[in-house]
Amino acid sequence: MAKNPNNTEEPSAETLEETQARLKAGKGAPTPSRAQQEAARKRPLVPNDRKEAAKQARAKAAESRERARVGMAVGDERYLPARDRGPQKKFVRDYVDARFSIGEILIPVMFAVILLTFVPSPEVQSIGILSLWAFFLVAVIDSVVLGFILTKKLAAKFGADKVERVRWYAAMRALQLRPLRLPKPQVKRWNYPE
Repeated sequence: MAKNPNNTEEPSAETLEETQARLKAGKGAPTPSRAQQEAARKRPLVPNDRKEAAKQARAKAAESRERARVGMAVGDERYLPARDRGPQKKFVRDYVDARFSIGEILIPVMFAVILLTFVPSPEVQSIGILSLWAFFLVAVIDSVVLGFILTKKLAAKFGADKVERVRWYAAMRALQLRPLRLPKPQVKRWNYPE
C-alpha cells in the first residue's frame, strides 16, 4: 500500500523510554506485540498528585495571562484583540496619543461638576451642569473633527480604497485619559506618525 503524499497527519511525539524500547527491539530482539506497544503508550488520565498538577496548571495559566497583559500594554500584535490589530489601527492610536484631545479631561471635569452639586446654591449647581454639557458638546465636536482628519490621513497613507472605518475607534481613544489607554501610548505628545 503506497503512502499518501498529501497525508498531513503528524506522528505523535515519543517519550525517551518509548524511543529506547523501539531501538532495543531492532535486530536481535523480537518485535513487540501490539498489546505491548499499546501498553507502553498508555499514560494516566489523572496525575498521581492532583493538587500539585492543579497548582502547576494555575501557575502556567497565570504566567500566560501576565504575558498577554504585558504584550497588550506594549502593543504587541500577537496579544491585541481583533479591534486593535493592524497597521491602520496602530496609526490611529499613535496619532490620537500624539495630540491633545479635549475629551481627555472630560472625566476630571465630570468629577468637578459632581463636587459642585454638593454646593447648596442652585445657581452654582446650574452653572456646573450647563458647563458640563457645553464641555461635552465641545468634546464631541473635537472627536468628529478628529475622525475626518484621520480618514484623510489614512487615505493618503494606505490608499483611499483600503481605509478602514476608524472614527469610532479614534473617538473612544481620544475620550480616555492618556494614562488609562490600552495599549499604552507608544509616542510622546506632538510626535505625530509619518
